[in-house]
Amino acid sequence: MKHSTNQQTRRGRGPARRIGRTLALVLPVVLVLSGTLAVTRVNWTGNPSGSVLTASDAIDDAKGAAAVHRAPQDVLRDQLLAELQEDDPGVVLTHLQQAVTERPSLAGHCASIARALGRAAVRVYGPSKAQSYARPVCDTAFASGVAAAHS
Repeated sequence: MKHSTNQQTRRGRGPARRIGRTLALVLPVVLVLSGTLAVTRVNWTGNPSGSVLTASDAIDDAKGAAAVHRAPQDVLRDQLLAELQEDDPGVVLTHLQQAVTERPSLAGHCASIARALGRAAVRVYGPSKAQSYARPVCDTAFASGVAAAHS
């Protein structure tokens, strides 16, 4: 009789053990997936507009992701280069100085932006006229950009 009790006890643990092992394997996967889905539903932009990014939006917008995640100095440089096509370099340099004053984190990039503006000004206005707009914004980076483009 003792032998049959042992077998019954072993059989009683068998299904419970299998269920436990299955849960031990499946539950972490379910938790990770539900956590990932929850994170994709959070509005990470800080914009209180109520728009929520879903995982499918993130996949659909993969091409536009590079444009969305551009560094502030790159955005500023591109804006100022576009503005240079419409305004003279003096106005654009004033806007550069204002942007650096408003956002001090851009100060480290000011010289490279000013050099890019100097090179672009040579293409638009020629070296002599571009040099006439040079002034000490971000040291003399605009003038060095003009000189680099001219040589």
